[in-house]
Amino acid sequence: MSNTSFVRYESSVEQASENSEASEESVIEDEPAQASTCVECDGRVITADNESFCADCGLIVSAEHVDHRPTRGVHGPSDGSGPSEWSCESINPLRVDKGLHTTFFLGSDGYGNSLSSEQMDKYERLRQRHKRFQVEDKRAIRLNEGFRDIESITGNLALPGFVAEDAGLFLKQAADARLPGGRMSWEALAGGAVLLAANQAGFPRSCDEVVQYTKSPYERVSAAARKLRCELGLDVPPAREGVIDDVLIALDDALDVQTCLELRELGDHLLEIADDEPVGPGTSRLTMGAAAVYAADRLTDGKVVTQAQVAEAASTVVDTSKSRVSRYSQTLHDAYEDRHGSDDPSAVLERGRIRLR
Repeated sequence: MSNTSFVRYESSVEQASENSEASEESVIEDEPAQASTCVECDGRVITADNESFCADCGLIVSAEHVDHRPTRGVHGPSDGSGPSEWSCESINPLRVDKGLHTTFFLGSDGYGNSLSSEQMDKYERLRQRHKRFQVEDKRAIRLNEGFRDIESITGNLALPGFVAEDAGLFLKQAADARLPGGRMSWEALAGGAVLLAANQAGFPRSCDEVVQYTKSPYERVSAAARKLRCELGLDVPPAREGVIDDVLIALDDALDVQTCLELRELGDHLLEIADDEPVGPGTSRLTMGAAAVYAADRLTDGKVVTQAQVAEAASTVVDTSKSRVSRYSQTLHDAYEDRHGSDDPSAVLERGRIRLR
């Protein structure tokens, strides 16, 4: 080979090598495989035909390069005759319309830029659609405020987002059932909904913790939680367990051991009746526990406590009046007779004795 031919051959080899290196550099993979080095052999990852693979060992790193997300064209006219005006929006269950609306400013866009006549026509049509989503009903406005209360409470209590969504669902069901009204406020229902949703999801919070961030007192939030459970038929654990024990502990000085066990057995049974009927659904569970203890004492032969004593015992946790104890205890007494056909407590007490044995 002559010197001239050798120089030409060497030049062509160098040029081919440079072209090959440039070609390989142009296909070194950064996206969407998010890696330029093979995890197996530290070789280079390259892309060809919508597939990322290692140039040395052949390991396929990624084969999904096509963006399958919907585009604006999906929401345009089927025949392609008009512009695609809809966009894909996220859904927020803590809004009356799930957040599917946007505010449009007449004469300018969201950045204050003036619009052309074509854009004005387009946004005028969108404004008309937007008005259909506007909240005009007062109950819907209050529901939106309740949703915001739920977001605030769950945020302050560091609860997961799905707990807030469950609480929002409970509040929406309460609105559909027309539960808010009178002494049962939207704010209390929002707090009660968070109590139930947190317990159901396995992130229990005490009523004291929830009340810190609720625009309603302890007694109303506790009553709202019970009203949601009873009126909506929710299969959710009570917001407060052991209310009969709370009352009996406060009455400890007035009761002997045998009487305490009998009142506990009958009181738990009467509280179950109160939840099933329901009796006093807009009253706190502890108040109903006090009424159940007094009704249980009336059903037995002891008659060892008075309404004033029971009301005072329950008030150590939540304010309870003697008139409430009197009213609800009588209702529970009548409900017990209707269910068992008599006011004889022996069936319930005997069942408790068998369980103890």
